[in-house]
Amino acid sequence: MTHVTPPEEHLLYELDTATGIGTITLNRPEASNAWSQQMLTDMLALLPKLQHDSALKVLILKSNGKNFCAGGDLEAMRDRSGMFEGNTVELRAKYSQGLQEVTRGFDRLERPVISAIQGAAIGAGLDLALMTDIRIASDNSKFGSTFAGVGLIPGDGGAFLLTRAVGFSRATELILSTRVIKSEEALRIGLVHEVVAPDQLHQRARERALHIASLPSPAVNMAKVALYRTYSQSIEPALQLTSALQALVQHTPEHEEAVLKLLKKLGK
Repeated sequence: MTHVTPPEEHLLYELDTATGIGTITLNRPEASNAWSQQMLTDMLALLPKLQHDSALKVLILKSNGKNFCAGGDLEAMRDRSGMFEGNTVELRAKYSQGLQEVTRGFDRLERPVISAIQGAAIGAGLDLALMTDIRIASDNSKFGSTFAGVGLIPGDGGAFLLTRAVGFSRATELILSTRVIKSEEALRIGLVHEVVAPDQLHQRARERALHIASLPSPAVNMAKVALYRTYSQSIEPALQLTSALQALVQHTPEHEEAVLKLLKKLGK
């Protein structure tokens, strides 16, 4: 038997109780699944519930449409609305209590999380993918830590997350250059674990999830806890620092000019 939450505009969740596989679906395809305030609010409400759901064994994170997640909403950046509204002090609090709480939520979640990534995973979209444990990409996917291109930094802990995935040297190059890479390079440097054809993406993620769900759940969950809690650096200092830095750069003219330039290029 499968339980489905009532359809919400920007985020869907489904739990297949027969297998213990839960699925979060980003559902804002018309905006390339860029973060919205509603999506953020729904994600923040959902993650603590998943941590305490004994029926959940493995979580899949996927999205509807052509792109996984395009990161922050450029129009909201331009208008300083939603998650981008407020002065420097207010923005620091918003990051700490908003997007960074998503990072913490995935970090606390003891169940394995598999992401199925198609199209663009850019900016905060890349960071969202990096919050998952196993990343499967379609061969048409692309990845970029492009924050500096719009006058920002990875405010959700992306510098920590990318470094953890690919190492300090590669993370430095990708963040400072804003270079966007294709799935083949992402696989080669360890950013993703597997690349498949687009029509096989969701099936492959489910196959991986079914295999993990067949293993003894307490052992799998505690193995994940051991991996993340014995990693050399805690994520919390990184989150505290980046919320302060992001709040500062978000009030610079360079950020505003970069957002307007990109919106003009996109015809918005």
